[in-house]
Amino acid sequence: MPVRSYRRRVPFLFLLPIKLHALMNPAASGLVLSLWLAALCLLASTPLRAEDNTSNAVKPVVSWHGFGTLGLTRTDNDNAEFVRDLTQPAGAGKSWTAKIDSLLGIQANIDFNPQTEAVVQVVSRYHADGSYDPELTWAFLRHDFSPDFSLRAGRLGTEFYMLGDSRLVGYSNLALRPPPDFYGSLVFSYIDGLDVSTTLPIAGGLLRGKLFAGLSPEETPFAPGIRWDQRGSLLVGGYLDFLRGPWQLRFSHAQVRFNHETPTDELLRSIDDLWAGTSYFALVPDMAMVDRWARFSSLGLVYDQGPLNIQFMLNQIKQDSPAYADSKAGYVQAAYRLQSVTPYLGISRSLTSREALPNSISLDPLLNILIDTSITPTLVAQSYLDQHTYTLGVRWDVHKNMALKAQVDWIRGTPNSLFLVKNPQPGWDGDMTVFSLALDFVF
Repeated sequence: MPVRSYRRRVPFLFLLPIKLHALMNPAASGLVLSLWLAALCLLASTPLRAEDNTSNAVKPVVSWHGFGTLGLTRTDNDNAEFVRDLTQPAGAGKSWTAKIDSLLGIQANIDFNPQTEAVVQVVSRYHADGSYDPELTWAFLRHDFSPDFSLRAGRLGTEFYMLGDSRLVGYSNLALRPPPDFYGSLVFSYIDGLDVSTTLPIAGGLLRGKLFAGLSPEETPFAPGIRWDQRGSLLVGGYLDFLRGPWQLRFSHAQVRFNHETPTDELLRSIDDLWAGTSYFALVPDMAMVDRWARFSSLGLVYDQGPLNIQFMLNQIKQDSPAYADSKAGYVQAAYRLQSVTPYLGISRSLTSREALPNSISLDPLLNILIDTSITPTLVAQSYLDQHTYTLGVRWDVHKNMALKAQVDWIRGTPNSLFLVKNPQPGWDGDMTVFSLALDFVF
């Protein structure tokens, strides 16, 4: 979601690479917070748009926006690491860490005329490679052919699920983070492609639709020190929204065709030298992911009027390849605004199918010297989920465009619920309590 409503101009120097390595060290969090607050004060004192009176020619108008989160997270369990989503290579344990939720984003909107606009967004956050290097998350040109029909082309944020395009803008979300049970399996943040959208008045409300297609430019963590190359994967999909009064209803569907194989061979070679020169997928070709599809369907309903906000979401993920289990997830969240303070609570659930592997997946008995036949089921088991999460939190809007949040999540699952955690140990029983604090801001 663009942060167009926050039209403060910021100096161009903020587009320079912004490193957040200090956030890895909790002892440095106080210093980092002070620096960030000082930056916010500087931004608040920056003058608004300066008019150019030297020429009557129409010139592009550039506006600057930004958003960020400074967060701290810890758990009560060292047998697995909590992550915000699967794009993060490592997570939080029993020590406080700022890497889970902390980020900083800068956005430039360039208005060429009332119908044409370019948008560029750069975000520094915890990446698949463990760095905080700034990444170009948005870079598109939008043209409104009419008030009801628009086309965008370039680098676009993904919109697989309702509210998914704004999940990095903490200030725009009531809760401290989107529920990982629901959003955590999304590893596609943006695409290089195009989308078209249209809006029609119907039944006393507005029907809004969008279609998109593009290629992924990203990588995602697969195992410690190993990343799965998603670049070139085809993403297509769309959604239908119906808005009437305080209600918004959305049905969405998206599909991904994977362009590169999972790095399973690299993983197995890192475990046992016997795999040198041997291809796992030559032995079990049915487990391949390349040129297979994953399908994401979801239904979302939001009620937002006066002090009350309620969100209800459901999704289903179907996999063509048996390498990953099919899954279902959902959540309900309710919040009630009391002037500047908004308490909220929620419950989320995620569950995968435990279907038997196809009969075609078998190994030549002569290869048992090389490979244990339990490897394939064990690899598939890494995508299993069976957990629910209770969430309780409070948001305090301490200042215009700035909010403090505190949140506790009680994750209750089974020992084989492994997909949404990192580095599970033999003592992992599926239960974890997560404590989080965050300062969200926009400018």
